[in-house]
Amino acid sequence: QVQFVESGGGLVQPGGSLRLSCETSTSIFNIFTMDWYRQAPGKQRELVARITNGGITYYADLVKGRFTISRDSAKNTVYLQMNSLEPEDTAVYYCNAESTPHFPWGQGTQVTVSS
Repeated sequence: QVQFVESGGGLVQPGGSLRLSCETSTSIFNIFTMDWYRQAPGKQRELVARITNGGITYYADLVKGRFTISRDSAKNTVYLQMNSLEPEDTAVYYCNAESTPHFPWGQGTQVTVSS
C-alpha cells in the first residue's frame, strides 16, 4: 500500500526554484509530524525539513533560508518550496512521517540542479 506520493521534481538550473508535493493518507497526515528527506547518489538519506501538526518547522543547516516546508490539511499534502537551488541539492527527495520505524518509502521525486 502506497503511503506517500511525491511529485514536482525535475531539472532546473542553479539559482532556480521547484516546489515538491507529497500526498499521504488522512490518518498519517493528521497524526504525525511530516518530514522531507533526500538521498544523493552514493550518500545516505538525510533529513531536509520537518513540520509538526501545529506548523512548527525545522530545517537542516544546508537548506535553511532557501527551503520552506508547509502543509495543507484540506489536501493531506506537504510541500517543499526550494529556492536558490544549488548543484549540491541534486538528489531524490522523499517524504515520510516522523515515526519509528518509518512507514514504507514512496518512489521519491528526482531533483537535478545543473546548467
